[in-house]
Amino acid sequence: MDKSKFIWIPRILAIIFILFITLFSLDVFSMEGSIFLKIGAFLIHSIPSLVLAIILIISWKRPRLGGFIFIIIGIAFTIFFKTYYRLDIFLLISFPPMLVGILFFIADFLQRKRYV
Repeated sequence: MDKSKFIWIPRILAIIFILFITLFSLDVFSMEGSIFLKIGAFLIHSIPSLVLAIILIISWKRPRLGGFIFIIIGIAFTIFFKTYYRLDIFLLISFPPMLVGILFFIADFLQRKRYV
């Protein structure tokens, strides 16, 4: 695999994971209430996705920092959502940000190696 193409893998996986997390926010539209309450609830439920999107923007220019933050987010998800109890939930919620973080580290290493 071409090293220059490898830098896109963590970015694409992060976007897919952010979209996956955003799907959980859509459940508010099945609740009772006005459209304004539903939109407000959607925005509140979308905060994790927005935070992850901001981290992805940071990671785009500073992949090493982004890798570190994504790994911390994966650990925080493991603790906060208690995904350590079930492997399937861990693999869906906590593992993807950790994997993205590791891939950002690898992409940063390959990019630095290319310029040296």
